Amino acid sequence: MRLSDEVQYVKWIGPPGAELLARLNILTVRDLLWHAPRRYEDRAQFRNILDLQHGEWATIRGAIIGADNMATSRKNFIVTQILIRDANGGVATITFFQRPHLLKRFDGIRQRGSNIIVYGLAKKLGYGPVELERAEWEEDKDSKDSLSHGRIVPVYPATEGLPQDRIRKMVDSVLKTAVPTLHENLPPEIILKYRLLARQEAARQLHFPTTLAYAEAGRRRFVFEEFFLMQVAIARRHVHRTQFETGLPFKFNSKQIADELTQISAFAPTKAQSRVIEEIRGDVTSGKPMNRLLQGDVGSGKTYVALAAILMAVRSGFQAAIMVPTEILAQQHAIVMKRWLEPLGIQSLLVTGSLKVAERESARKLTSTGMVDVVIGTHAIIQEGFEFKNLGLSIIDEQHRFGVLQRQALMGSGLGRHVLVMTATPIPRTLTMTIFGDLDTSILDELPPGRIPIKTHWKKPTDSESVYHSLRKLLDQGRQAYVVCPLIEESEKKQAKAASQLAEQIQTSLLPEYRIGLLHGQMKIADKDEVMRKFKEHEIDILVSTTVIEVGIDVPNASVIIIEDADKFGLSQLHQLRGRVGRGEHASFCILIGDPTTEEGQMRLQTMQDTQDGFRIAEVDLEIRGPGEFFGTRQSGAPVFAIGDVIVDKAIMEETRDAARQLVKSDPDLVRPEHTALRQAIAAAESRIRLASVS
Repeated sequence: MRLSDEVQYVKWIGPPGAELLARLNILTVRDLLWHAPRRYEDRAQFRNILDLQHGEWATIRGAIIGADNMATSRKNFIVTQILIRDANGGVATITFFQRPHLLKRFDGIRQRGSNIIVYGLAKKLGYGPVELERAEWEEDKDSKDSLSHGRIVPVYPATEGLPQDRIRKMVDSVLKTAVPTLHENLPPEIILKYRLLARQEAARQLHFPTTLAYAEAGRRRFVFEEFFLMQVAIARRHVHRTQFETGLPFKFNSKQIADELTQISAFAPTKAQSRVIEEIRGDVTSGKPMNRLLQGDVGSGKTYVALAAILMAVRSGFQAAIMVPTEILAQQHAIVMKRWLEPLGIQSLLVTGSLKVAERESARKLTSTGMVDVVIGTHAIIQEGFEFKNLGLSIIDEQHRFGVLQRQALMGSGLGRHVLVMTATPIPRTLTMTIFGDLDTSILDELPPGRIPIKTHWKKPTDSESVYHSLRKLLDQGRQAYVVCPLIEESEKKQAKAASQLAEQIQTSLLPEYRIGLLHGQMKIADKDEVMRKFKEHEIDILVSTTVIEVGIDVPNASVIIIEDADKFGLSQLHQLRGRVGRGEHASFCILIGDPTTEEGQMRLQTMQDTQDGFRIAEVDLEIRGPGEFFGTRQSGAPVFAIGDVIVDKAIMEETRDAARQLVKSDPDLVRPEHTALRQAIAAAESRIRLASVS
């Protein structure tokens, strides 16, 4: 059979089986072959029933000495129970629910005098016979080539109506018919250097291994293959971009850019900011298209670097676009950019999906005629009919919250444009290598001077009164505070209402003598700007807010942030919110109020207490949620591998990246005869690899 054949044509499957497999996203022979076991059970050794211990999994063999169907108090609910005795006289009970048809089979086996083999979980209570629960069984005469006993047995991800023994038969059938067509696709030097099993042998050992060590070797081969194909594709794209593509060469006065940055910022850049700005300057003046990822932890000054890139574009005669995933973030960016750019005579424009028809048409004309230099917006700026006159720089902020095709549209709509991808969510190295493998990476690993560690405390809701009592002491010292209202997912309107109610409660009941401000996503931009101005100038003592304060607010005198129902927030979001304080000379505090009911919730709050290292927090977040959910959407561009796991297999990921770079360096176009199969394998997987590594 060919790997592309539909599974319904495989023996033991047929159309009904194919419907069940479709629930597991198994549609083709390839899908079934790559349906890796989630674990293995060693059923190679038979145990004496008398030696079984409570709670252990074991394989036993014996004769049926009794079998019966028994009615229960539940209507139409039948229990089938058998007794088996092994060669040493030990007796065990095996119980089956709602399978009365088995009684006829057990009677036949007993009459033939055959033994049965059973694998199950021993339950030993009191003086009665041991019971085997969750049992799998088969007649001993079938065990010579058994897939379920007397060997290392695979246990697969399953679905209702598709028991393990049937999946094993399906996989076995595929191994016999399709594995001979499973040709080698890795170069011999890679197989030898990394001590990989041959492809056909790896498939057999992955599913029906001779030992547990061989099972791991089979899995490692296919994980390596998945990662390696993608890494070679990324390495080839990187070589092509850096060697053959041409970009718009920016021409500007570096001293003018530095002077303008000094004019609009009261602080000198950190060494890290200066280094990254220089890396960007090198990119945009090189004649090659910039394709750079900027990672900056909370408070590291990422927006300042983006501003420098914008000035380089505008002073070179080009427009710049900033795309963010939500209207709230777009509004925050627009406020900040307007405040910085207007004094320099640079016009900016906010474009979101909520613009009215007339406003949208006006924005389109201003952009297409070049009347505005910088456009900030959501994906509305890449929708049909919206054009730039001379777009030279695209900045994609918090890109992981965009769909793959949205990012492609922004980056693909201008020839030779420079692209800066930014994220304030530190990304673990293994994910950087997959999602951003084609990008040059810059990391702001230094906080601006004067930033002091933030003391983080986790409090239960019953401690709320004492938390606000302690806040009063700091307010009396002249400090200011943020209070973030509980997260409500249903709608921004409900979120705004919750914030308003919390602000009223604080004003009337908790801290009536202080000035309370309110900020949420339903407010008009001008009103938001006014609230933020008042807070910055200390006309407001406490700012009650939704998560709109994640970006764009820098108030050095604000030294406390209280996050209500903190266990409802994601780990990276909590880290972002905490970064709103600790920006001045005063000791700063983050108070997390929450009572998590899950182990994951407890781990999130404990991690926040234990560390302020954004990369460590990101690692924990990745471990908790996995790569698919780490970025909040399956369309994030995070590749979904059939077997490999970027968390579990990060060492293999690093191996494949090094191997791919060395191979592509020596043979960029894969023209050597020994690389022909690899080139064909990458071409066959091109669509998956392209979507996986869009950046």
